[in-house]
Amino acid sequence: RGKKKPGRKNGHPGSRREKPERIDRHVAHRAKVCPDCGGPVKRCAETRTRYIEDIPDNLQSEVTEHTIHRDWCPNCKKKVEPAVTEAMPNATLGNRTLVLSAWLHYGLGTTLAQLVDVFNFHLALKLTPGGLIQMWHRLARIVVLWHEEIQRQALESAVLHGDETGWRVNGKTHWLWCFATEDVSFFMIDRSRGSPALLKMFTQEFDGTLVTDFWAAYNALACAARQKCLAHLLRDLEHVEKYKSPGPEWQVFAKKLRRLIMDAIRLRRRRAQHSPDAYASRRRRITKRLQALIDTPWADTQAKRLIKRFRRHQDELFTFLEQPDVPFDNNLAERSIRPAVILRKNSNGNRSHQGADTQAILMSVFFTLKKRGHNPVAVIRDALTEYLETGQLPPLPEKIAANR
Repeated sequence: RGKKKPGRKNGHPGSRREKPERIDRHVAHRAKVCPDCGGPVKRCAETRTRYIEDIPDNLQSEVTEHTIHRDWCPNCKKKVEPAVTEAMPNATLGNRTLVLSAWLHYGLGTTLAQLVDVFNFHLALKLTPGGLIQMWHRLARIVVLWHEEIQRQALESAVLHGDETGWRVNGKTHWLWCFATEDVSFFMIDRSRGSPALLKMFTQEFDGTLVTDFWAAYNALACAARQKCLAHLLRDLEHVEKYKSPGPEWQVFAKKLRRLIMDAIRLRRRRAQHSPDAYASRRRRITKRLQALIDTPWADTQAKRLIKRFRRHQDELFTFLEQPDVPFDNNLAERSIRPAVILRKNSNGNRSHQGADTQAILMSVFFTLKKRGHNPVAVIRDALTEYLETGQLPPLPEKIAANR
């Protein structure tokens, strides 16, 4: 397959940076001599305008001295003072630095050493690795309520995607679980890759449709419906043909299976072109073809392996033909877990279970806010201000409407 040509198609309008709304300074440029020949030039009234946005050279941290007055309360019989909302209690670094550093690490995958270099050398703000980690732990303890709310919203969704990948905690193998919808990303890190970890997430029967790969641990969950990822199945066929050296019978089996899957996907995409009766008839034909494939006595070892899988998940392969909002693949979960995989390559996991808990909480909050169209740094900073003033964390922001 040829690579797609980069850029927009011919005839489409171009895209460039918009004109800035704010102009901070004006600079006029005029040539003293001709830049080509060095001769004198004749002044004209013609000009052109160019806008350049850049970071100022004198970047430096802002130090604020807070004078906190203590007054006597006759009712409480003690001295009281107002809350300082610009930073956590007893902290010497402000909320902007706290949230920005957490976003750079847990949201963008910047390593701890790189963060210290950026703040110390480029932003002239002295930080230490230990100080950053302790601040992130405190932040996670505050926004853990949002983490629990994200879990609740994931369990109440109509369609939920699940995936898992390897993780390291204190040098031992753990697993990072991701459960995602269009506007939710919930992460948890657990020692188990089996049903004990899943039962921590699914505390009750899931009333929606769970979309996953064929990992056997998901079979222990009670769900209203399931959809197995057909993209995994197609990749499994390619893997067998590339590495397993199958016999002639495999080619017949793989050809029939590919045709069945592609016909089902094509039927879903052309659903609007068929009447309800015609669509139901074609849907039944897909089921019959799958049953015929299962009933055929295949001698090939790899074909037998897949047929055994089909018997176990026969009712979970074509759920997407019955439910229009259910996809045939698990790409949403794979895209949601990919930033964590990139972060894993940089940091190689966590050194402690507390670090793993902070990792799961902050990644869930950051990625969920990003999915919902919010600026994660600004939202969490404002939430911290309200929490320090009232002692209550504001509600988790909803998704921003597309027409705003």
